[in-house]
Amino acid sequence: MLSAGAYEVGGSHYPFMIALHVSFFISLIGEVILFERTISPWFLLLFIVFLLVQALRIWCLISLGPFWNTKIIILPSAKVVKKGPYLFVRHPNYLVVCTEILLLPLMFQAYFTAVCFTILNFIMLSIRIPTEEKALIEATNYSKTFNRKVSSSVPNDSSNEC
Repeated sequence: MLSAGAYEVGGSHYPFMIALHVSFFISLIGEVILFERTISPWFLLLFIVFLLVQALRIWCLISLGPFWNTKIIILPSAKVVKKGPYLFVRHPNYLVVCTEILLLPLMFQAYFTAVCFTILNFIMLSIRIPTEEKALIEATNYSKTFNRKVSSSVPNDSSNEC
């Protein structure tokens, strides 16, 4: 996409997002080992939900095709994808990540990790989603497709805020 004229937005918060996800797995493994957490009595049900969430992730990836990326990469004048799960939810892949961050620790009774990283992830998404939407509104048909307007509360990526 970069070779087609796309550009990255939100680069200032991306390292914090990576750190959050790496810390999540360290916390999960650490909590399970240090506090001798065991598999949840609800493990089978939680695992089935986890598998369904992975199916949603695959649907997201297939629907976005070459537009899928962990970074916010904007291709000016591109038509926003509004098929697959994007017909029903504007950011289904973020729903997948939120659900995983809750489900994985619950499968192993790692309640501290579940609560702490669910909160941290919501804070991260409160920065990431408005940044992504603002960029999409400014450079694509996002406003028309989703009836969205630019919010004045969207952080400016040129600042050093995360």
